[in-house]
Amino acid sequence: MVQNPDDRELKSPTIHVIREVYDSGNAHETFEAELEKALEAKVNYIIIEPTVLGDETGRWITVGNCLHKTAVLSGISSIVSGLIWQDRPLFSAPLCAISIFCTGLYTVSWNYDPCCQYQVERDPKKLANVPNLHEFSSPLVLAYSDNTRTKYFHRGITLLSAAFCAWQLYKAYK
Repeated sequence: MVQNPDDRELKSPTIHVIREVYDSGNAHETFEAELEKALEAKVNYIIIEPTVLGDETGRWITVGNCLHKTAVLSGISSIVSGLIWQDRPLFSAPLCAISIFCTGLYTVSWNYDPCCQYQVERDPKKLANVPNLHEFSSPLVLAYSDNTRTKYFHRGITLLSAAFCAWQLYKAYK
């Protein structure tokens, strides 16, 4: 059964807590496996108590966001610079190449990772809605957000930029 996104907001948020309990020598692997289960279940909030796992996850999400934003901004900049300097198509080509590179790297490394559907929640107003958050000293809170539209927008900008750049280069050198 497909769940309506509006229904998801009406229900109480689902929360998964990864507690920092070192009961064996491979506790870090246990934390990672628990995180994978929570990511696959697409719970609304994931509270990560182990500092190392929280730092690694936060950096992974930050790098993915940086690649995504760089691809979109360089793609848009490529199109805008191509429209401004129509007689100089080589101005937009490097920006288009950056967009293609970042989109390719994001697609290969982040696109199929369930972690890319989560964002690190830092907004105090939204964090106030997370139950029992005060029980943890310095947790990392991940909030689920469906990013399907964002990914299509991201790829669309890159494809549009590449097509526009190819068309400009074709016009300039024919």
